[in-house]
Amino acid sequence: MSELNLSESSVVLPPTQAELPYDDGIPMETQRHKVQMEMLIDTLSPWLAQRSDGYVGGNMFVYFSLAQIKNQDFRGPDFFAVLGVPKGERLSWVVWEEGKGPDVVIELLSESTAQLDKNQKKLIYQNQLRVPEYFWFDPFNPDDWAGFFLQKGVYQSLTPNSQNQLVSQLLGLALVRWHGNYKGIDTIWLRWATLDGELLTTPEEIAEQAEQRAEQAESKLQQTVLNLQRSKLHPTSFKRGM
Repeated sequence: MSELNLSESSVVLPPTQAELPYDDGIPMETQRHKVQMEMLIDTLSPWLAQRSDGYVGGNMFVYFSLAQIKNQDFRGPDFFAVLGVPKGERLSWVVWEEGKGPDVVIELLSESTAQLDKNQKKLIYQNQLRVPEYFWFDPFNPDDWAGFFLQKGVYQSLTPNSQNQLVSQLLGLALVRWHGNYKGIDTIWLRWATLDGELLTTPEEIAEQAEQRAEQAESKLQQTVLNLQRSKLHPTSFKRGM
């Protein structure tokens, strides 16, 4: 009998994330789009850090088929989150390496991408990646926001709840529109919140809250020291002589 020479096998393995392109040189369209993407990622990251699994990313390639690699016809979502996967850095998201695609995707609309995001990309997320939850939001037109959930292979529209939230059942969180100033831009932002309406905080807000707590602690300490000094100057136990 002849032995099988594995080195002569014709089996070709698909490329890994280290072998695939991860940068197309195309920047985000505007500063506001970039900051909005950062807000979504930076507020979800501390929440995700409390879990032993999961990944959150944005504006990076998501590879799901070899045909896609050949045609180079798909750029990754602006925001995506994946549960049930190991923590760690990725150059890009490669479905055949990870064993699954994103659980939640958000696209940030613009005049040049809105039709693509609402049609072609939506169909890719529905039919090829089968993303369970898909949302879109226009940073310059906050009324243009929508959410969808996959049911029997077809996206169904999400209806905002009584708090005007679009709820992600997978994350157990909600997306809300919040008016405020972030990184010098005063506008309406898309933000993550708990189902009770509590906003997930940005890194800047976390630092500000820590500073406020430190100032309060310092003020309390100073008041305690002042009260102690006063008690020494005017002891309540002092008795006049007869």
